[in-house]
Amino acid sequence: MAINTQNVSLKMSAGLPKQFPADPLPQIAFSGRSNVGKSSLINTVLGRKSLARVSSAPGKTITINFYDIDKKLYLVDLPGYGFAKRAPEDKKKWSALTDGYFTQNKNIDRLCLVVQLIDSRVGPTADDEMMLDFLSQSELPYIVVATKVDKLNATERKNNLEAIAAHPLIDGVPVIPFSSLKKEGKDELWRTLLKYAGV
Repeated sequence: MAINTQNVSLKMSAGLPKQFPADPLPQIAFSGRSNVGKSSLINTVLGRKSLARVSSAPGKTITINFYDIDKKLYLVDLPGYGFAKRAPEDKKKWSALTDGYFTQNKNIDRLCLVVQLIDSRVGPTADDEMMLDFLSQSELPYIVVATKVDKLNATERKNNLEAIAAHPLIDGVPVIPFSSLKKEGKDELWRTLLKYAGV
């Protein structure tokens, strides 16, 4: 089935689980800590400059954004986690909304893949490990995208990517190096998304 990546729109920004779309399209969710480059990655993959809003204050947005791809697939942008300056009540709201995506999503059976973003410069943080552990325990299919690889020199890149791939919660899971700036990894990631979504 061909998919027109030019036919893309923001279906909705959901602040409550009851607002999640009911139509049974395949879903691919993007997860990662605040400031990992998630919005930039989504814009790069979709060939848009500002469809996913890049926040000037990381972790500010607490909604789940559903992007409709040619009425055949949803890319789901989960709110970033682990932002230290967020108020406790905001952290609670983030947890409830993200948890609600996995536990109160009427179409959770349509979730084909979770794309876990990890900053290639720092490797998996404690928050990343919590998310990876949840995905593993839940037996949800996931891959890892190592972002911001353009900010590493050749030696750092080799060592950091090897360390990420060898992490116990990542070992055996595909790891895709990615740079929004240089568009590295865009084609490989897009092929992977379409394969898991079956479109």
